[in-house]
Amino acid sequence: MTNQYSVAVLPGEGIGLEVVQATLTILHQVAIKHDFKLQVNFGEIGQSAFEQNGSYFPEVTAQICSKADGILFGAVSKGGLLELRKKFDFFVNLRPVKTFPSLINNSSLKSNYLSGVDILFVRELVSGIYFGASGRAEDEQGNYGYHTMQYYDWQIKRIAQVALDRAAKRRGLLTVAHKENALPHLPWTKLVLEVAQAYPDVTVEPMLVDNLAMQLVINPQRFDVILAGNLFGDILSDLGGALVGSVALLGSASLNESGFGLYEPIHGTAPDIAGKNQANPLGTLASAMMMLEQWGELDAVKSLQQAWDNILAQGYRTYDLYFHDLEIIVSTEELVKLFLQELLIIGNQS
Repeated sequence: MTNQYSVAVLPGEGIGLEVVQATLTILHQVAIKHDFKLQVNFGEIGQSAFEQNGSYFPEVTAQICSKADGILFGAVSKGGLLELRKKFDFFVNLRPVKTFPSLINNSSLKSNYLSGVDILFVRELVSGIYFGASGRAEDEQGNYGYHTMQYYDWQIKRIAQVALDRAAKRRGLLTVAHKENALPHLPWTKLVLEVAQAYPDVTVEPMLVDNLAMQLVINPQRFDVILAGNLFGDILSDLGGALVGSVALLGSASLNESGFGLYEPIHGTAPDIAGKNQANPLGTLASAMMMLEQWGELDAVKSLQQAWDNILAQGYRTYDLYFHDLEIIVSTEELVKLFLQELLIIGNQS
């Protein structure tokens, strides 16, 4: 029996429109190859949604998402994304960072520090400073602004369990980002260690976030799974983009307790290249591959990864990845065509 999946597609703004369309074209081809069907329903989010509906995340978009098996997201400049995450309690954000041999020279770090880097960032996504009390006020000293970093203990414990589960299935090392020397009332170390008692084969390594940022640059190979709160995880995982050569290569999955997910690249709207056919869709495709993996379509993921590796090995690069004259610059549309060709070749070989 052919599996059928419903996808809520929220392209957003800027290059989000281009990278999502490119990814959908590739997904439809791999669906044909691996005998499953995709039903796509588009929704508005961000500035375009506000202009049409007076809301950055309108109810009509929420309804489209609630009926889907997964949400594929592009990019927004402001508004909508935090509301979407909170609406469906997408408290788990998974951001894999893995170096590619053919792109090893694209990083600003020396290649001997990058070989074999394979890190999974597990970021808490629906609490912390982005969701705490905030505002502007005035006292006798003048005007001021404030944002509050607040976590319930149970919120830290539930994301810790996800991170420990992932570490147990990988290399067994969990690094916990914290700033307890300055933020002692957010006891990430204590709470994670309490949960870790049920994971005797996982080594828990608490690390001050400023030291962790430095270690990511000087010794990224030492890390396996990194657990962080919302703010720290946001910053640290973007640093992962520097390790692999471009943030446009990185995808993410945001999941709730039921496994329902939001899949999005970690880059922004990039208005300077929007509409110029220069955007790199690989981060969005990587996110879509995580969606397929969540659904159990593992053969489709393998085909896409093989096509990805073959294209990069042949020297094809989008503008952000171009490093030297021996490489071939391709547009967004040309990269999509290369994927379609590779998928046909892979199909004929199987």
